[in-house]
Amino acid sequence: MCALGASDGAADRSAGSTARAWAIKVIVPGQPSVGTRELDAPEDGVAFDGAYAYPTDGSIVSATSVTTSVTATSGEQASAGATSQLTSLSLFAGEITAATITGEAHANASTASASGDIGATAISQLVVLGQAVTPAANQQIQLADWGYAIALEQKGQRDDQPPGYHDFVTALDVFLTADHGGLPAHSEIQIGYAEANAQASVPQPLPKAPSSPTTTTTPKPTAPKTNANGAPVTSKPLDITPTLSPQGYVFPVYGPSSFTDTYGAGRSDVSGGWHHGDDIFAPLGAPILAVAHGTVFSVGWNKVGGWRLWLRDDKGWEYYYAHLSAYSPLAVNGAVVNAGDVLGFVGNTGDAEGTPFHLHFEVHPVGLLGLGYDGAVDPTKYLDAWQHVQNVRFDAAAGWRPASSATAPKAGAILLQSSDISSASGLDPSSLERALTQRPTEGTGGQLASTAQPPASKPVVGTG
Repeated sequence: MCALGASDGAADRSAGSTARAWAIKVIVPGQPSVGTRELDAPEDGVAFDGAYAYPTDGSIVSATSVTTSVTATSGEQASAGATSQLTSLSLFAGEITAATITGEAHANASTASASGDIGATAISQLVVLGQAVTPAANQQIQLADWGYAIALEQKGQRDDQPPGYHDFVTALDVFLTADHGGLPAHSEIQIGYAEANAQASVPQPLPKAPSSPTTTTTPKPTAPKTNANGAPVTSKPLDITPTLSPQGYVFPVYGPSSFTDTYGAGRSDVSGGWHHGDDIFAPLGAPILAVAHGTVFSVGWNKVGGWRLWLRDDKGWEYYYAHLSAYSPLAVNGAVVNAGDVLGFVGNTGDAEGTPFHLHFEVHPVGLLGLGYDGAVDPTKYLDAWQHVQNVRFDAAAGWRPASSATAPKAGAILLQSSDISSASGLDPSSLERALTQRPTEGTGGQLASTAQPPASKPVVGTG
């Protein structure tokens, strides 16, 4: 089986530290993003970029000064920090203003623990459509009938072995649901973005002490509270299911799949020591779909999730996809996608290596984003209610998308199956038909096996 490879620009799998920051980024569907300078570490950097305006008259976004900085240090004591700051912000000719905006993120990891924080992240003197607003973490603000904003948007995630922490914040994130102020619907303006990632290196084993005739007994430390798998328990699963209409939502895996409710089950390798979602088992390479119209973000690698991504829908809810084998062309930070668009393909990367192929899927309601990664709720009822997409097709320019004209995925950038025609004889026309009517079936571990079937019709040569 062949699959589309992940981007060369994705996060490095090795332990270490990275940081990223930008003050302003304008994302318009189908166009390259524009904004202030982006800084990336491990190479430490500071940028003082002065005033900024887009377009040149500043009618969409302007600021009188912009400053960004990043720093990262790797090793057994790893750390990372990122800061973006701007003054006198104006959006859409003064419909949204602020005196100062700061986005700041820190991450620290040692061989024993990991932690992070958002530092001095804040918005001062925020005014939205003429009304003063005192922002709270992950607060959603309605913008008349043309969009919404999320203030002090933040998320932190901890890895356990080896210890690591991922932290990001967007001080103000504006989404357009309709054309407005010179930007088309589904555009996004990110203000004050900062991201910090730190993962400690595995320490070298200490040399053994020489044997001694004198034996001393050291008292055993008190063991921390653990779950059934021996994982430290730092939080509890949530026993709530916020209402979400199934209209406009689709099941996240195309084709045959199975899952059971494993939310809250003990896990030794995730934050809090419990399972934050459900595992949906499917063959390797099965297309993974956007469950709703929304924006893709945080595409890349981490130790637990492997190749993973997040999707934020138009209501502000967020969905986590993990253990992908590959991405589709739509899996790009800031990409606006429709329900049913293919984002990637089922695999078992990260800590799922060696297990049956599956998608780890989580649901994070907008009202619980302030809890960070532990704001996940049981996705089972939502998965049971969502529609299963029946048809997808591959468009070279746009990636996989729903299609009503096809009855199965057409061959494109990923090869899902093949037939062996080496046994066909060129002297017997019917032998080619018999070879091509070998039907693939699911075998052990999601692999495809061939089982001979009686010929139902003559083979058709496709365009794949």
